[in-house]
Amino acid sequence: MVHLSPPQSIAVVALPSLPEAVTEAQEVLDFLTQQGLHGACGLLFDEGLRKRIQAGEFQLLIVLGGDGTMLRAGHLCAPLGVPIMGINMGRFGFLYEVQRKEWRGIMPLLLKGDFWIEKRMLLKATLWHADQVHGEWEVVNDVVVARGLVVRPVELSAYVDGYLLASYVADGLIASTATGSTAYALAAGGPILPPEIRNILIVPVAPHLSVDRAIVLAEGVSVSIVVHTQHEAVLSIDGQEPVAIASNDRVQVTASDHSLSFVRFQDPGYFYRNLVSYMEKNPLTGSSR
Repeated sequence: MVHLSPPQSIAVVALPSLPEAVTEAQEVLDFLTQQGLHGACGLLFDEGLRKRIQAGEFQLLIVLGGDGTMLRAGHLCAPLGVPIMGINMGRFGFLYEVQRKEWRGIMPLLLKGDFWIEKRMLLKATLWHADQVHGEWEVVNDVVVARGLVVRPVELSAYVDGYLLASYVADGLIASTATGSTAYALAAGGPILPPEIRNILIVPVAPHLSVDRAIVLAEGVSVSIVVHTQHEAVLSIDGQEPVAIASNDRVQVTASDHSLSFVRFQDPGYFYRNLVSYMEKNPLTGSSR
C-alpha cells in the first residue's frame, strides 16, 4: 500500500433522491469532524457547496449514492484534480470500492494515508453543426449518438483521424472509456476493459446488416461520428438528458486533458473481484448489468 498524505479537508455529498444516503453522509461528516478534520456536508446539486469545491477548499470529495451519483461527481471533480472516494448506496456500483456497511472500518486507512490513487481516462465530446461548435462536454462513461423516439435506425459514419472507419445502420453508436465499458457498452455487447486502460471503445447498438463488432482505438486518435437521418436523432453524454441533433451533424470524440481520480484501498484486483461478484448476483443473464 502506498502511503500518501491524508486529506485534512473533506466534502461529503449525497444524492437528494436517496434519503438514506443523505442521513449516512451526515454520519460520515460527524465521524470526520470528531477526528479533527475540516469538512462540509451537503447535496450533490447544492450550488453553494459546489462553489466551495471549485474554489479549492477541499482536498477530497466523499460521495454516497450509486454509479450515476459518481458520474455527476466526476464531472465536477475531474477538471479540478480533486480525488473522489465513493461509498456505495446503490445495487451494483462498478465505480465504488467501499460499501455502506464498510466505511467505518475503512476511514482509519484514509486518515493514515494508507490508500492509492487510481487515474481514469476521460473523453471530450464536441458537437459540430454547420462547422460551428454547439456544445462541449467532459465524459466519464460514454458518448452515444442514437435514434430518438422514432423506432427506426439511423445511418452513422465513424471516422478516425479523418479516415472512414465504418458505416452503420443501427439504433446508435457508443464511444466509451474503459470506465464506460461496464455500462451501456457492455449491454450492447462490448468487451469489458480494465479501468486503467486508456483507449476509446466503439460499440454499435443493434446494427442492421452492418459491422457488429466493437473496436478498440488508441488514446491519441480523434473519432468523428456523423449522423445521416430523415427523422429524429440524439446525442447523450453519460446518460444525461439527450440533445437533439440534425442530419450531417458531427460529434468529435478525443481523450480529455483531464483524468478522474479515485481513492482506492484494496489492491488493483478489486475491479475483477467486484466484477465477478456482480455477475453472480444477476440470476437471469449472468451479466453485470
